[in-house]
This record gives sequence, C-alpha cells and structure tokens, in this order.
Amino acid sequence: MPRGASPKREREYNELEEKFEKEGRYKGREEEVAARIVNKQRKESGETKDQKGKDAAGTLPIRNYQQLTVTEIRSRLDELNAAQLRKLRSFEAAHKNRKGVLEALERRAK
Repeated sequence: MPRGASPKREREYNELEEKFEKEGRYKGREEEVAARIVNKQRKESGETKDQKGKDAAGTLPIRNYQQLTVTEIRSRLDELNAAQLRKLRSFEAAHKNRKGVLEALERRAK
C-alpha cells in the first residue's frame, strides 16, 4: 500500500488481500491485485497525489466536489448559476452518477 493512504484504504487493502488468499484467487498475486483495486478507488475518489488539490475534468464550481456527500452537495446548489449547474450535472452523470444529486440538479435547473 502506498504511503499516505488513509486508514480506510489500508483496511480495504488488508480485507481484499485476506479474501483473495482465503478464496485461493490470484495465487501469488494477492497483494498486487488488492493494491491495484484500492489504488483505482483512490484515484477515482481524488485521493492520489496527482488528484489532490484539483478537481477532475477541470475546475468544478463546488470545491472538493468529489469528496462531498449528496446532502452536502444539495445544500450548495442554490449558490450556482445555470451554467454551473449544467457543468456539475454533466460531471456527475459521467462519474459517480448518484441519483440523489442528479435529481437535485434537475429540480434546481428548472
């Protein structure tokens, strides 16, 4: 596991590695496969060194958008104009595709 990984990601890595060993999957490669899975999750969540401090796909109108919950995002939508709402909707649909966020964006855009 790379340095700087959160305790949550460390735990996920250990659980995956144990699961693969127990099931007999990826013989001799359990550590590698578990690390690849966790690193992919870290990258998608913006937790890697390359992703920290910047939003994927350029700047989004809400800071640290990818780390926010649906409730946190909903509470910040009133601050945005129509163009910003469209940008968030496009980003959300292409990435996490959370139903609650998409519905809130649709309601706010009307």
